[in-house]
This record gives sequence, structure tokens and C-alpha cells, in this order.
Amino acid sequence: PVGPLDEKKALDLIRAYHAAASYTDAQIGKVLGELDKLGLRDKTIVVVWGDHGWHLGEHGLWGKTTNFELDTRAPLIIAVPGQATAGSRSKSLVEFVDVYPTLVELCNLPLPAHLEGTSLVRVLRDPSKTVTSAALSQFPRAAEGKQIMGYSMRTDRYRLTRWVNQDDHLKLVAVELY
Repeated sequence: PVGPLDEKKALDLIRAYHAAASYTDAQIGKVLGELDKLGLRDKTIVVVWGDHGWHLGEHGLWGKTTNFELDTRAPLIIAVPGQATAGSRSKSLVEFVDVYPTLVELCNLPLPAHLEGTSLVRVLRDPSKTVTSAALSQFPRAAEGKQIMGYSMRTDRYRLTRWVNQDDHLKLVAVELY
């Protein structure tokens, strides 16, 4: 949606979002239940993640189309058979590009040299560990009739976004620091 929403529409959208999350949770439960039923849970690595966050009216926004914190955060759950730290949370910054190297290491496969990302196995073993000092994201937007690209860097303390002209990446349009 674009522009201000009336209260009924806003509540409908919030309800729909929560219904979708609840439905997804139920489907994950079915998959886990079937793994248990087939005796495969102790032989299966389960990874659950979302594409990225979603605004529900924060900053007057609806959807997932910004470089704000809510749009760049997403759930990531990794369950490994025999994991000593199962159920733990970590504050380590990670990126989705880290999922593949993590699965490669967990499966004891050779890691391709061209791969980007960092295995998260170290964090799975000790949730107090970190794998990177920053997570990166980017998203375009229109501003004053021009397309600009926002490049964000999130550290454990700050978020920096640089907005540059898409036609001339050397032309800085704006900077945000949170």
C-alpha cells in the first residue's frame, strides 16, 4: 500500500501478516513431525529463514522495501542433530550468504573456493562467538525523480546507509547513521 491507511485497513494487514506467520509455523511443525515419524530427525539438518523483515506501519511504511532495520532483519534457525547448544540464541551478525558454507561444513563436504559467506558452525557450537563484524544490504528507492541505491552496513552497534545516484555511483545523495 502507498500513502496513509485507515485504521481498519491497517488492522487487516497486521492480522493477515500474523496469520501468514502462524500458518508458516504450523507447516514447519508438520515437516518436523513427519521427520520424527519417519525417524529422520536425528539425521537431518533443519534450516528455517525468511527472505527479510516486514514493516507493519512503522515509519509509515507497509511491506519490505527499505534499508531500515526491520526490513533487513530476518529469522534464521539452524537445528543440527546432536547440537549441544540447541535452543540457544546468538547475537552474531550473519548474512544469508553464510547459510551455504554452514551446510557444506556441517555435511563435511569440500568448500568451493569461489564461495562467498562464512560458515556459522563456530556460532552453532558457541553462541557467544561471532563470524563477522558487519552485515551488508542494499535496496533502491526513488528520490526527487531519480533512482538512488542505498548501501547499508550493520555492525553490532550502528547502521550506516549511503545513498548514491544509480547513474553515477560516485555521486553521494545522502548518508544516514543510526
